[in-house]
Amino acid sequence: MADLSAAKKTPLYDLHVELGGTLVDFAGYALPVRYPAGIMTEHLHCREQASLFDVSHMGQALLVGPDHETTARALEALTPSAFTKLGLGRMRYSVLLNEDGGIIDDFIVTRPEDPALDGTLMLVVNGACKEGDYAHLEAKLPQDVTLTPLPNKALIAIQGPKAVDALARHSTKADALTFMSHTTDVIDGIEVVISRCGYTGEDGFELSCDEADAERLARLLLNEPEVEVAGLGARDSLRLESGLCLYGHDLDTNTDPAEADLGWAIQKRRREEGGFPGEARILKGLSEGPSRIRVGLSILGKAPAREGAEILDMDGNAIGVVTSGGFAPSLQQPIAMGYVTPAFAQAGCKVQLQVRKRLLEAEVAAMPFVPQRYVRKP
Repeated sequence: MADLSAAKKTPLYDLHVELGGTLVDFAGYALPVRYPAGIMTEHLHCREQASLFDVSHMGQALLVGPDHETTARALEALTPSAFTKLGLGRMRYSVLLNEDGGIIDDFIVTRPEDPALDGTLMLVVNGACKEGDYAHLEAKLPQDVTLTPLPNKALIAIQGPKAVDALARHSTKADALTFMSHTTDVIDGIEVVISRCGYTGEDGFELSCDEADAERLARLLLNEPEVEVAGLGARDSLRLESGLCLYGHDLDTNTDPAEADLGWAIQKRRREEGGFPGEARILKGLSEGPSRIRVGLSILGKAPAREGAEILDMDGNAIGVVTSGGFAPSLQQPIAMGYVTPAFAQAGCKVQLQVRKRLLEAEVAAMPFVPQRYVRKP
């Protein structure tokens, strides 16, 4: 039994206990890694129906300046992404950079749909990084842009192809959203910010509400026939199948966006104008190719390779390291992600993985391993 005496409780803690969740300390919070149905069942249910995840450990905050241009430019000075043209109600993935271009955290930025909130950007950052992120932002932001953390907000994710069916019974606005857009609504008297996004590769939503309302909102959704509860284990296997990075594993302060294959998060204007930390390193990596690059790995056989396993070429020479690995329930085989030298980054390249005293056969695979099913603009 994990010692959770020092762990914080999310607003759904009592619900996790009631539903038989196996709780662990994750990012300083007591969160369920699995429920009685088991990780495999939870994972496959999310791919086929809809699953509810507690992500209230994530950090939610507001950046507020005198107008959108000012706030967007202030954030652009700390990230490589473009925000000045971000439309009302639209969202963008980005990374917070240190002076060398290393990744401090990855996060989501949302521009509220309400024109009255001009000058406000909403942030969702990783739970384990939020205090450091906030300190970094507060130290770097100009005086006319302020950061306001929202520690009393909860965040619930409902993911899967049937998530929209379950949520649409309670929100007339949900179905009209497309991937990476948001709206606000009132569900059973609860004020909710609804974002069509998630961390599984499936269609789905993240719902932000006051912590006092979180359990009632979760129970409302769990009453829908498509929805079952899921824990951290399924969340991890789902994101790995979808080729999505986990901060602290696939991303860290020594890794830049070019190495991480996140060039798509750096818009054309930022590539042309620069003006972000570590721009020389990052732009060189984008134009000439980085010295190492994140790839997917399809492993032959049934034995998985975990973080830290060395990647070797077929002659036994070290060419990289695994950063995430595990069993893919949708594929019924082990998969992994890692960094290799560019000469070995092409899909189909044969490699070996050193797992203890064994060598596992593998090949570089295109990501995502499982097709993503986001609902995008027509």
